[in-house]
Amino acid sequence: MSEKHRLNEIAALFFKLGSISFGGPAAHIAMMEDEVVKKRGWMTQQHFLDVMGATNIIPGPNSTEMTMHCGYERAGWKGLLVAGFCFIFPAVLITGIFAWLYQKYGQLPEVEPFIYGIKPAVIAIIVMAAYRLGRKAFKTTELWILGVATLVACLLGVNEILALFGCGAMGLILYFLKRPADTLYGILPLLFLQGINMGKMDTLHIFLTFLKIGAILYGSGYVLFAFLDAELVTHGWLTRQALIDAVAVGQFTPGPVLSTATFIGWQMNGLWGALAATLGIFLPSFILVAILNPLIPKMRASKIMGAFLDAVNVAAVAVIMAVCIVMGKETLTDWRTVIIALASLVLVFVLKKLNSAFIVLGGAALGYSLTLL
Repeated sequence: MSEKHRLNEIAALFFKLGSISFGGPAAHIAMMEDEVVKKRGWMTQQHFLDVMGATNIIPGPNSTEMTMHCGYERAGWKGLLVAGFCFIFPAVLITGIFAWLYQKYGQLPEVEPFIYGIKPAVIAIIVMAAYRLGRKAFKTTELWILGVATLVACLLGVNEILALFGCGAMGLILYFLKRPADTLYGILPLLFLQGINMGKMDTLHIFLTFLKIGAILYGSGYVLFAFLDAELVTHGWLTRQALIDAVAVGQFTPGPVLSTATFIGWQMNGLWGALAATLGIFLPSFILVAILNPLIPKMRASKIMGAFLDAVNVAAVAVIMAVCIVMGKETLTDWRTVIIALASLVLVFVLKKLNSAFIVLGGAALGYSLTLL
């Protein structure tokens, strides 16, 4: 297969996923696993797990970085760029339109009836991904114990990143308890970006602010909003109401939540502000993935780093399960959402070849129909 054909294949897949992947990183990764591992066989389930585990230990939007890894596996650095761009572009375009409408009319369109049905459908997709990945990740009794402990810790409110690194550290401790004579050789790359002295918030300063956030951001989209509150609202460059509306946009648009940067950049300095904020927040991910991806096979080949990866893998699956449980508690609040979730679960487990896009679209249509009752 020619490189051009591979790049076209990557572009089509990740543009589609960027257009229909609602529900946050866990849902995005669930759809990715279905398309890349199960349907296309671009990588093995074990390698997908290793990539997912490694992605969790670097800053940036995990699901967006996973698209870049998948693109790299398929067509090298060109595949990385194409996959990342095509996944981000639909969300940025849609968010940009909302940003323009918001600036022009001061309000957002009504989309809640559709989101009402999408959320329970997305839960079913996440459950299936956690099931498939968990079968591969939970290989030993020790990993089962670490995974369950991580799940409980996340449900009790422990930070996801602390849980991941803690589980990885416990995996290393267990490895050394079994092999006390071994010595450790490993590399943990860390990225620090010093604070930027901000004056007037022009296009360059918008870019530098979002570049800093993209380079140090761990965790969910809600962590992003905390950063934005501290960086922009506190200094008077953005109103809190605009930030709250940006949160809403992040919830009902597909693709990466970090496309919220497009909305905020537009409010601060129009089109150029939107472009600067978008480029700034995503640029570190492209650089970090390009550095990390070639190292993952070496990490797996090392027994010591392999033990760390195994532990981080089960922790990553546990985090996905925790997200699913929390989403379920927040979403399944009446008989309509329960019906949508159960119908979606039946479809993903019985019709295993059904594209997850149809689950999302079906959930949206059913949610809209049931809200009319």
